[in-house]
Amino acid sequence: MDNRESFKSRLGFLLVSAGCAIGIGNVWKFPYVTGANGGGIFVVWYLIFLIIMGIPVMTMELAIGRSSRKSMIRGYEALEKPGAKWHIHGWLCMIGNYLLMMYYTTVSGWMFCYFWKFLTGGFTAGMTADEVSSVFGGMLGDPKLMMIWMTVNVVLGFAICGGGIQNGVEKVTKFMMLALLGLMVILGIHSLTLPGAAEGMKFYLLPSMERASEVGMGKVMTAAMNQAFFTLSLGIGSMEIFGTYMSKDNTLPSEAVRICSLDTFVAIMAGIIIFPACFSFGVEPGAGPGLIFVTLPNIFVNMAGGRIWGTLFFLFMMFASFSTVIAVFENIAAFSIDTFGMGRKKSVIMNGILVWILSIPCVLGYNVWSNIHLIRGGDILDSEDFIVSNLLLPIGSLLFLLFCVTKWGWGFDNYMKEVNDGKGLKFARGLKVYFQFILPILILILVWQGLR
Repeated sequence: MDNRESFKSRLGFLLVSAGCAIGIGNVWKFPYVTGANGGGIFVVWYLIFLIIMGIPVMTMELAIGRSSRKSMIRGYEALEKPGAKWHIHGWLCMIGNYLLMMYYTTVSGWMFCYFWKFLTGGFTAGMTADEVSSVFGGMLGDPKLMMIWMTVNVVLGFAICGGGIQNGVEKVTKFMMLALLGLMVILGIHSLTLPGAAEGMKFYLLPSMERASEVGMGKVMTAAMNQAFFTLSLGIGSMEIFGTYMSKDNTLPSEAVRICSLDTFVAIMAGIIIFPACFSFGVEPGAGPGLIFVTLPNIFVNMAGGRIWGTLFFLFMMFASFSTVIAVFENIAAFSIDTFGMGRKKSVIMNGILVWILSIPCVLGYNVWSNIHLIRGGDILDSEDFIVSNLLLPIGSLLFLLFCVTKWGWGFDNYMKEVNDGKGLKFARGLKVYFQFILPILILILVWQGLR
């Protein structure tokens, strides 16, 4: 693909790349993990690890893409030394992208479903907590409903990719991301006007050593490290593909900082939306995964104008999750185009059918196949997520790192030349020791934590 399509605008590139990073990890997981780990002190450690781990590894994925102008497997082959086998990791990356979509399309479908329910009156004022909770259980127990919303995600996502980078991916994602940012501001302002909002913000943004000691500082730090790293979905080449469409006008550290800043803004704003509401209605902020689908709907049905606010909130959640679906689908489509010489239309159709079939087990794992328990006794979704989050992402990131900064791979000098090409923030050569010795240890800690 020598004549590779590019983004129409730099804003488009930044919003699409940020859309890949922004997802369920920001708007679903971040608030409840923050609540469970002491609030403000967790946020501080999260930002620290985002800077010292997330940004460097992101530049490595982008550097491979921008230098090679090819998707994951061909990118490795173009940059590795003769006879080297780094491209095998490229195949693992693509397996990781498929595996991620095997359950992400289902969870994104939950967001679509809840948006539709709030929009059409499925949630009404005065519903009891049990009635609100039963909506989520009823959705999971209905394979036809789950299948419909999963299918909507797959069909819409690949249809958008079929339009190409500029007329499909960029045009749609730009609209969704700008709408998402606007919705966040509206929802955030509304939350700050609720009674008790000040206490919620104090919990969320003011570090407290007392709360940290209750949880355990070590636990807070490791949770923050995991969240900062996994929120960017690094390690399976999801960001690499966008490097192939980048110009060399700006350095990669500059671009990585901008993408991470947008990603972090969304995560922080999600907390501003959620924590004041929790404190206003006396809800436990560390309520766990059920915070979004049980706790918050219960708040919405008991607040003035709750149906409107619930509809806007799940529209925001829908945009956040679906932007990742589009980005990963583009990676999958580009992989088939580069590796097998397919046309875009053929790649989109074949991969659309494949991803739809692969997504069925996750849909059925909550109803027809609910008795199936796999890794660590988890259901199908949990098992698929374990493989991606605990194995493929951290181990893949370690391989990207070693490829970029060691003599056995692409090499530190080649990486630094690519990463600092352009105007803007540049990495100092003095970071070599950190990249070669300290950062690998931090990533190995993540692997060890994930396997405990």
